[in-house]
Amino acid sequence: MSSHHEIADCLLVDWGTSTLRAWVLDSSGEVLVRRTSSDGMGKLKTGDFEGALLALTGDKLRADATTQIIVCGMAGARNGWKEAAYREVPCEPVATGGLTPVETADGRIAVAIVPGLCQLEPADVMRGEETQLAGLIAERGLTDAVVCLPGTHAKWARLEGGRVRCFSTFMTGEMFAVMADHSILRHSLAGDGCDDEAFMSAVATSLETPQQLTGALFSIRATALLEGLGREAARSRLSGLLIGVELAATRNYWEGRTVHLVGTDALAGRYAAAIEFAGGLVERHDAEALTLAGLSRVRDLLREEAG
Repeated sequence: MSSHHEIADCLLVDWGTSTLRAWVLDSSGEVLVRRTSSDGMGKLKTGDFEGALLALTGDKLRADATTQIIVCGMAGARNGWKEAAYREVPCEPVATGGLTPVETADGRIAVAIVPGLCQLEPADVMRGEETQLAGLIAERGLTDAVVCLPGTHAKWARLEGGRVRCFSTFMTGEMFAVMADHSILRHSLAGDGCDDEAFMSAVATSLETPQQLTGALFSIRATALLEGLGREAARSRLSGLLIGVELAATRNYWEGRTVHLVGTDALAGRYAAAIEFAGGLVERHDAEALTLAGLSRVRDLLREEAG
């Protein structure tokens, strides 16, 4: 049995493709318990979401009242729990009016999904990152900022007056995975460390001549065959070429500005090094802390609305 003081007043949930994260909050908004499971959206069918959430957090629910559950991330995707229609930029990153309610079999829970954002010209979408942007505004008061969110699909966003004015997505992480695992370069790569010299040299190459990318990629293979380029150096060169091309394309975001970089992992470290090498300024933020702050902002907005 749970002690009464660990019973949820509210649950905040970040439902990623591979991971489910939940925070149990008390009435003052303090986090009582944090839990994670591997029940990400990628391995669930629509009918599985409620059961996965209850398996993770059911022991923290009150029997005599309805617990508000606020969910961000891939649970709101088309093939997720329930599709949460995108809100169009420019707009505030989160707003109570756009929340998508989900019907549940268990009467103890009231679930609402935070929608992603879309941009019509040029066409783009995000889902999950909007909550981190809301967290950046709520936690740091950054109403005007350039934000980079590295990942499988890296996002660059411009905040103006507390609203998301525009954003751009780059398939840099996915390109890296495809090239490393399925292209001819797979014979030349190994390890997961970083050869800083090889990485920075490749970033410089892509910043100077981004149009040469596909040729520069093949040169990794040629250099490995002819000059014995090491496997870790080859992997670092691939990473540097791809991140460098992304920076060449986002110069209008970062040049002369501080980039608020969301992430504390090795990938975010490589982005920070590349941006600083290119002449940009970087301030780093913890991704999970921003997600929690953004979800807490939605909770506060709902409470204000309820009066």
